[in-house]
Amino acid sequence: MEEGRRFDSAGFLGQRFILFDSQNVLNIYNPRSYIMKNILTLSLVLISFCGFSQNNLPVIRATSNQAKIFEPNNVASNWSINPKLKPDIHSTGKLAYPGTVKFKTDIDSISFKIAPGKYKDFIVLLNGKDSCFTRIQSTQVKDFSKISVEIHDTIPFFINQFNTNFLPVVLNGTDSLLLNFDSGATEICITTDALKSKVKSRPQLYNNAYDIQIGNQTFKSKIYDISIAGNEVDGLLGWNLFDGMIVELDYDHNRMIVHSKMPRQIAHDTQYAKFNITYIKNKPFIESEISQGGTINKSLFFFDLGYQRAVMLDNDALTGAQFPTNKMRLIKKVIMHGTRGNEVPVITSNLESLKIGEFQLKNVPAQIMTQGKPMPGVNVHYLGSDVLKRFNTVLDFQKNVVYLKPNHLYDIEYADQEKRGG
Repeated sequence: MEEGRRFDSAGFLGQRFILFDSQNVLNIYNPRSYIMKNILTLSLVLISFCGFSQNNLPVIRATSNQAKIFEPNNVASNWSINPKLKPDIHSTGKLAYPGTVKFKTDIDSISFKIAPGKYKDFIVLLNGKDSCFTRIQSTQVKDFSKISVEIHDTIPFFINQFNTNFLPVVLNGTDSLLLNFDSGATEICITTDALKSKVKSRPQLYNNAYDIQIGNQTFKSKIYDISIAGNEVDGLLGWNLFDGMIVELDYDHNRMIVHSKMPRQIAHDTQYAKFNITYIKNKPFIESEISQGGTINKSLFFFDLGYQRAVMLDNDALTGAQFPTNKMRLIKKVIMHGTRGNEVPVITSNLESLKIGEFQLKNVPAQIMTQGKPMPGVNVHYLGSDVLKRFNTVLDFQKNVVYLKPNHLYDIEYADQEKRGG
């Protein structure tokens, strides 16, 4: 069997190299006469380069080491200014298209556009004396469509009665695990129970990258621990392992197919509807629409394959849109648990209509978050697995597009279906 390829899921920050002409390259035939001269030349060039670069960077001022970074789609992050790090780097995560980023100190600010895979450098002058070399960068653009041997790798893929999808993976060539493919996760997360009882290779968490075999391909990923994942799985498989590739989820035939290039049969299948992906905090979103009592609201929804229910609506976003939640019939009140074991009170009500493109789903049970937001600082709604499993799905992480086509699960009842009569 042909050995599978290796892919690195981690983001890559390219080093900035200085190229010299032939007169400044060490002469390997006469090392004694050139070595000191070239070391001196190299040192002078490096000093000159560093001084030139920083002298020509934008400078903003600060009297506090606390700042804020504002990214596209109203994403805000707190930031600590650190003069010891050169550069001090903030990553925006993946961008599907150029966006504006604003860096704001207590007394000054700077705004600029950043394109996918690019970065912007500037200096924060702290208290008038400390120069803080700062970089805002987006994730490296990946695209495996032009590799010499195309990949079309089929992996068993199932969804259980709890709406948790799962597939088999092998960690470190020894540990066989079932992981939930979670589009809200990155890297590999394994539950503490599985780390204790199933993982024999004892990986070091957080820092080292390990082999992850998925089908015939081997990927590299760091390993993280979590308290809980979906039912009957050992952890989470993050979407970014497949960045630069195309992931087909076929619920009709219980298979995931990982492609390095878009298959023609998918590209030409008119039953698929196409949706552009917007990334917020390194998570994929698509536009959808909800309606209740004649009020319609269209916004970005988090495409969350790891969320087991149908729809989660953010109460702050609903209030801001003046959406009539008071007209939604109450189904139940429950306490949910996050991956960290935290308790989150949730109300489930009947949503009159959910439209994803031209696909309309009626009387959808929607959980309304009143506190404990899963994505702090961002008011967004969620599409969960109880809705998404109704569509055969193609996630194109090259062109940042989702394709959806109804499958045999389209008309089945929801897990929290409203009970009538009785």
